[in-house]
Amino acid sequence: QVQPVESGGGLVQAGGSLRLSCSASGRSFSSYAMGWFRQPPGKEREFVAAVAGMNWPGNSTYYQDSLRGRFAISRDNAKNTVFLQMSSLKPEDTAVYYCAADLGLRALRPPYEYRYWGQGTQVTVSS
Repeated sequence: QVQPVESGGGLVQAGGSLRLSCSASGRSFSSYAMGWFRQPPGKEREFVAAVAGMNWPGNSTYYQDSLRGRFAISRDNAKNTVFLQMSSLKPEDTAVYYCAADLGLRALRPPYEYRYWGQGTQVTVSS
């Protein structure tokens, strides 16, 4: 079992960058797929990106198509942390960003199901 905890949210101007971090306590962090989701105001939560666990088959990173190229997910297993680097931010990127963890391949394909969730961190992009 892991418990994700997000950090790094805040207020940023359009065009700027921000890096979110997610620290996950618990054993075997490297075995978990880690994902980022976001929920804009008044909208449903949506998938942002995911990174596979160590030694998982197939591709290692996955993105919402519309965010590929602006957002980058990475992980540091030695520090039990996953990152989301966001660049060229737009006001429509404003949302609560959530980190999640799961051991199953379901985490890497739609509808991207995760068992363990963080509390979220607010990202606000001003125009």
